[in-house]
Amino acid sequence: MNRSRVLLWGMVLLACLVIVAGHLLPQEPAAAQSPAQGRAVDLLVRNGDVLTMDSAFHEYRPGFVAITGDRITAVGPMTEAAGYKASQTIDAAGKIVLPGLINTHTHAPMTLFRGLGGDSNLMDWLQQYIFPAEAKNVNRDLVKWGTALACYEMIQSGTTTFVDMYYFEDEIAAAAKSAGIRAVLGETILDMPAPDNKTVPEALAYTRKFIEQWRRDPLITPAVAPHAPYTCSRETLLQSQALANEFKVPLVTHLSETEDEVRTITGKYAMTPAAYLDSIGFLQDSLIAAHCVWITDLEIPLLQRRGVGVSHNPESNMKLASGVAPLKRFLDAGIAVGLGTDGAASNNNLDLFEEIDSMAKLHKLWLKDPAFLSAKQALAIATRGGAEVIDRGNDLGTLQAGKLADVILVRTAEPPAIPLYDVYAQLAYSLKGGSVDTVVINGKVIMQDRAVRTLDFGAIRREVGRLQRQITMSLGK
Repeated sequence: MNRSRVLLWGMVLLACLVIVAGHLLPQEPAAAQSPAQGRAVDLLVRNGDVLTMDSAFHEYRPGFVAITGDRITAVGPMTEAAGYKASQTIDAAGKIVLPGLINTHTHAPMTLFRGLGGDSNLMDWLQQYIFPAEAKNVNRDLVKWGTALACYEMIQSGTTTFVDMYYFEDEIAAAAKSAGIRAVLGETILDMPAPDNKTVPEALAYTRKFIEQWRRDPLITPAVAPHAPYTCSRETLLQSQALANEFKVPLVTHLSETEDEVRTITGKYAMTPAAYLDSIGFLQDSLIAAHCVWITDLEIPLLQRRGVGVSHNPESNMKLASGVAPLKRFLDAGIAVGLGTDGAASNNNLDLFEEIDSMAKLHKLWLKDPAFLSAKQALAIATRGGAEVIDRGNDLGTLQAGKLADVILVRTAEPPAIPLYDVYAQLAYSLKGGSVDTVVINGKVIMQDRAVRTLDFGAIRREVGRLQRQITMSLGK
């Protein structure tokens, strides 16, 4: 065989090996259809200032967000938007486009107790006003309309996901589902008669049924919510945890909200609240712990090690004079922190933009450091941070292809928005929920031009007025 023939056969053999290798090696996924081909999408938000809120804070000004079904198809500069053909288009010119805000702790029906018993500390407020009002008035009717009002208020102020903890949670689920808002809903369990369940076994059975009914819903995530270490025995806490773990749903509780709570738990168990919960194996990565105002330096590593998410509620904590949570130490330790309003009875609203403003300013003052918690970081806590707290960072909290389509548009043509030098500073310190123009949740336009499409505010207002009269009479006011 001469040299040229050897070379020919060698080339043939090499070609065969390349073909075989091409079939054996892992293949790259097929490239998505390029914008130039005019990809069809359901909704195109175009020409706005798009803040993705991802870890690198990518932004496109102007930019677009393309949505197909309930997912984001693409996010990018306007130079790429022309290639997408949409059945519905929203012109976001003059608006900021960002992920929906995530309220990591509230009690939705408590909108009906807004302003009741103000200017009291937590325990006096609960025992003298809230507990009596709840005992005499909380039923399915109140929960339904209180939740409808809360959903309307949250949608109008840019919240697209909320974490709730109350009674008759199936009624809250139905109201939230009807409103089109995303929710993590925890049925409250405690060692005393509640408005819906009078014993712990009844509450656990109710919660099991609630989870089974809602756990596959695209908007509603059921959860288990033992109220707090000072209202739940060790057995109640562990039974609640076992139920949550059985169905792999979130666990929600209040933790170290006040000095009184710390004194109570320390006196009973010779341990601070988080240390006590860790000692019984209750701390875990599906736990959402609200408040955490009086967490100690020794407890912070416990929260971090167990993957506990913290819901920071600055305005409620300020109004009730509960204290200031150690936010910087949480962030420095790598703990997931989200922002919560708490219930409207102790805030007194559900506007997360106000909460962002209060949080940033409170901690600058508390630490005497104006550089702590930049506007970007504060906004990230209300978006990406909230998603991490509820273990939905893969789906929510940023505007990125493949994530669920929860998007809000904020107006910039109003007096608090001009002049606009720093868009993040304007969002954190100047603009409030009333500047939110449009809300998209799960790919559906829920509000546009400030008009909520899923709720009848006139009906809500009438029913709330009726219930307010009932509550006032029940308290002898």
